[in-house]
Amino acid sequence: MLLEYTQKALEKAEYKKLDDGTWFAEIPGFEGVWANGNTVEECRTELLEVLEEWLILKLRDNDPVPEIEGIDLKIKEVAVA
Repeated sequence: MLLEYTQKALEKAEYKKLDDGTWFAEIPGFEGVWANGNTVEECRTELLEVLEEWLILKLRDNDPVPEIEGIDLKIKEVAVA
């Protein structure tokens, strides 16, 4: 589920080439998730790393994360036997 979530989030990424020739990308709705790289692929790879770290922190702190195409990453309490 996490892999599918990150893939769908990356599909929503917006890329633009900057004046210095590098690439910038961000994912709308994911505040603070952005990356910069010398190539589109380098930028995408960095964006995935940033997204994964962002998700780990959000889930650890029980902060809400955007639902994407029906995928909801809310952590549910589990009863301990």
